[in-house]
Amino acid sequence: MTYDSFVFENNDGVATIRLNDPERLNALTFKTYGDLEKIFADLAQDNGVKVVVLTGTGKGFCSGGRVDDIIGPLLKMKGDELYKFTRMTCNVVKNMRNLKKPIIAAVNGIAAGAGAMLMLASDLRLFSDKARAAFLFVKVGLSGADMGALYLLPRIVGLGKATELVFFGDTIDAQEAQRIGLANRVVPGDALMDEAYKWAGRLKDGPLYALGVTKELFEYEANVGLETALEMEAAAQARCMETPDFIEGYNAFVEKRPLRFNRG
Repeated sequence: MTYDSFVFENNDGVATIRLNDPERLNALTFKTYGDLEKIFADLAQDNGVKVVVLTGTGKGFCSGGRVDDIIGPLLKMKGDELYKFTRMTCNVVKNMRNLKKPIIAAVNGIAAGAGAMLMLASDLRLFSDKARAAFLFVKVGLSGADMGALYLLPRIVGLGKATELVFFGDTIDAQEAQRIGLANRVVPGDALMDEAYKWAGRLKDGPLYALGVTKELFEYEANVGLETALEMEAAAQARCMETPDFIEGYNAFVEKRPLRFNRG
């Protein structure tokens, strides 16, 4: 896969998407949004990719939409043109959440606006100790309802904290992000990518089909009652029990040896 807006690499099943405009803290353009929408759709069909690591080049993760490339032109658009753009941005998040493969955000610096949403839409979020996050849509006169923020953020940090973050648009540091549950872990900046790839390696060696089912049900169960959720989990677990990975889990335990998933 070749894209103009970022660097894409696949190293033995672990794909890295590295936003690559460090002078602008990896701000997004119309082209970047389109490429991100496409790559997360493409990855669903790429059997060579098992896990995805999303990060940025330089000192920033992603500072949001680029002012000269996006904000200025948006002021000249009306109605259907604006809706076409906002639908494209939402499709990026939709494709990330629909991808049945783990996505790790390695947040190396500021994640603001749309950049905060790329981080939020990932399954796991590792922060550098210098990283910061801001859901700052209100500071440019927009609502907090952007790219799924009002769906995803309360599920991670709770409704009260999510309301505070989107109403005020304040920037929080890595330590606060971890305290409220937005960051899974905070590590020194020079250890960030090593830690991200350690997590990616563990996930790649795990039962990939079962991990995909788990991610899928996280989404589905958010919108159903308990009885429906239990029925969905019963059906999903029964499917997993028919996989070679379940047999491998048993055999490895009985034989007292390391697990070797994803060989069936």
